[in-house]
Amino acid sequence: MGGFFLGRQPILDRNHNLVAFELLFRQEETEESVNVTNDFSASANVIVNAYGQLGIQNVLGRQRGFINADPDLVMSDIISLLPSKHVVLEIRESSTISTEFLQRCNELKQKGYQFALDNIVAMNGKVEQLLPIVSVAKVDILALEKEQLIKLVHELNRWPVLLLALKVENREQEMLCMQLGFQMFQGYYFAKPEVMTVKRADPGKLSLLKLLTLVMGETDIEEIEKEFKHQPGLSYNLMRMVNSVASGVPQKINSIKHAIMILGRKQLQRWIQLLLYSANQSDDSMSNALMQTAATRGKLMELIATSERPHDKNHHERAFMVGILSLLDVLLGIDMQQIIDKLGIPEDMSQALLTRDGRLGQELKLVEANEKGDITLIQSLLHELGFLNLAELSDIEIQAVGWANRIGDATS
Repeated sequence: MGGFFLGRQPILDRNHNLVAFELLFRQEETEESVNVTNDFSASANVIVNAYGQLGIQNVLGRQRGFINADPDLVMSDIISLLPSKHVVLEIRESSTISTEFLQRCNELKQKGYQFALDNIVAMNGKVEQLLPIVSVAKVDILALEKEQLIKLVHELNRWPVLLLALKVENREQEMLCMQLGFQMFQGYYFAKPEVMTVKRADPGKLSLLKLLTLVMGETDIEEIEKEFKHQPGLSYNLMRMVNSVASGVPQKINSIKHAIMILGRKQLQRWIQLLLYSANQSDDSMSNALMQTAATRGKLMELIATSERPHDKNHHERAFMVGILSLLDVLLGIDMQQIIDKLGIPEDMSQALLTRDGRLGQELKLVEANEKGDITLIQSLLHELGFLNLAELSDIEIQAVGWANRIGDATS
């Protein structure tokens, strides 16, 4: 599986305002529905993806999320991971209703958790057992004739619950539910479930990100060497790289530490940044293309910065790094802010990467406009920057592409 997936369907009020989302188990980006064979596993997957992979703020914003909660999930400690202000736990009358289950629901209710009773189609003993616990009653209107629906609503109105019309598929159904006093609505008439996804970050790439953090910090070479020793393939790649770029070195390279010292900290940092785009992906044309673009971007940013401040080596390095890192969120499927936090990047570089602000941000905008061939924007940015013309940009772009091709050969 190439990523993490989560279904999300809007729940609206009587004025069509968004009030909540139902969060749904999904295994693919294109799925409209899914055959769930294990309710507990499906709900655990939804929780992990909503909180751990996609980030609950990205998923829900300020709304609540309705999550299917089978008895196993309700009885487990997993519930304590879910802040009560975020979720509504959906339970079903088809579930086994034990005394322990009812007691647990009441305890959770006292802690501030809200419950919804899902897929109600008729009043019966089980429904009546659960109604005192829930604050929302979800009625499957598609399964009912008009008279049955009117009768069920009349019976549910004896309880202090909000009525949610489930599976609303057309205007007539919505109007009937409005007349019957339903407060909330969900269904294909309003919106089909949207599948949210985030790329699954390659463990090898996460190791490289850790290594990059060490190299960029003030970490001792011994610590960096230790990290290399956990990655035999990376150590081999390092030796190859040093041999190819340091062919003038008379002595044989006899250790990882020796290789790091010959390559130097700045070059090592660059090499790891480039490896991030190619690690474990020799057969992935998208990653190869990203590596090529990132390498060209980094070098072009460096050459632009050199034109601006010929003697400021620090500025050149920072520009190179902004160019390289600017595609890392796409590659890893990680939010750029997380990458910046992890690497402890200076403010001007952070601004450039997040909002394209500041001098480095403008130069990155120029590089991106150049990639798209947006001549109007290129000329506007060149005018604002004031130290480069179109012909000079074309010349240094050829240098950057040549450099990126040579580096690509060395890291593959």
